[in-house]
Amino acid sequence: MTLAFDDILAAQARLKGHIERTPCRYSRTLSEITGAQVWVKFENLQFTAAYKERGALNKLLQLGDNVKARGVIAASAGNHSQGLAYHAARLGIPVTIVMPKATPFMKVQQTRAHGAEVVIEGDGYDEAAAKARSICDERELTFVHPFDDLDVMAGQGTVALEMLEDVPDLEVLPIPIGGGGLIAGMATAAKHLNKDIRIIGLEPAIIPSFTAKMRGVKTAQNGGASTIAEGIAVKSVGELTYAVARPLIDEVLLIEEPYFERGIALYCNVEKTVAEGAGAASLAALLAYPDKFRGKKCGLVITGGNIDTRLLASVLTRELVRESRIVSLRIIGDDRPGLLANVSMIIGQMGANIIEVAHNRLALDVPAKGAEFDVMIETRDAQHTQEVMDALRDRGYPPRVV
Repeated sequence: MTLAFDDILAAQARLKGHIERTPCRYSRTLSEITGAQVWVKFENLQFTAAYKERGALNKLLQLGDNVKARGVIAASAGNHSQGLAYHAARLGIPVTIVMPKATPFMKVQQTRAHGAEVVIEGDGYDEAAAKARSICDERELTFVHPFDDLDVMAGQGTVALEMLEDVPDLEVLPIPIGGGGLIAGMATAAKHLNKDIRIIGLEPAIIPSFTAKMRGVKTAQNGGASTIAEGIAVKSVGELTYAVARPLIDEVLLIEEPYFERGIALYCNVEKTVAEGAGAASLAALLAYPDKFRGKKCGLVITGGNIDTRLLASVLTRELVRESRIVSLRIIGDDRPGLLANVSMIIGQMGANIIEVAHNRLALDVPAKGAEFDVMIETRDAQHTQEVMDALRDRGYPPRVV
């Protein structure tokens, strides 16, 4: 069994009019930041905010009437479940989704909102999938696998068809790997259209399942819950997807967590769009390995935008800290009236904003007649932060960064 280019063309015809034909746009600013020539495919603009609709719908549209009447079931941590639930509801097909306990609440809530019966079971995908298979047998449902299915892969491959229709001379496609459905479909389409295009697989360094399979070793079992890219955190890739994708992949890169965060923040601040952790993987790769992509025409896919709002807020705040735009300064001085006022005045005169102040007289490393302040400030950039620190030092209040 293999995936043919004609299967992807057929999927494209089947999906036409049912999903968004998302834009693929050149980003001048991201190109300047990364040194690559960056085109971004906005799959977060699908109705359920992820490319997963493509594969799920391609599968549903090929089911027989009897199968549709009985219903379908899937195990998924999020985007596949939402895409399947939404389109099954549109087509009048009953759908049950089994989701792991650690699935973000927003994804559970949105899946239910699309009309699916949601069952919460298991600590990860494998346990959820086992429960889904059990229910599938009991109720005589049809199991729609999130990645290890040729019809699903064909649907995902339509992403590459659209990208190369819009930008035929793309040279590199960095593609996130979870179960492998997206990279199997996209690589099949892209290599057929341009045998010289480079396909770069991307995995979280904390749980590199595809790389482990290439090396013939087992993946560490405890990494999935620790990565912000939970959408591609799987213990093992699919057998079918691996067989299809492996011959077509030129290289696999491992991405450390801070680069996923930076990718999310850049999409938000530069492109004014929301990406989840896995959705920012391709941009993260350009940030982590600039030499591999510099000067190349790169096609990036924002695979999804379903990120918890509190997590997004945390990521954006952490990026401000990383850029030294939010910094905590410790100042030790004489405990006399007006000390805090003087420090505050200097910071204000320099155009910085005080976010928080902690005043400590009891720390043993502070003189008995002294006082210690931790002042958290917000500045324009790292240079502005340094100017504020220099001004404090010049006025007799030397700070150190906490």
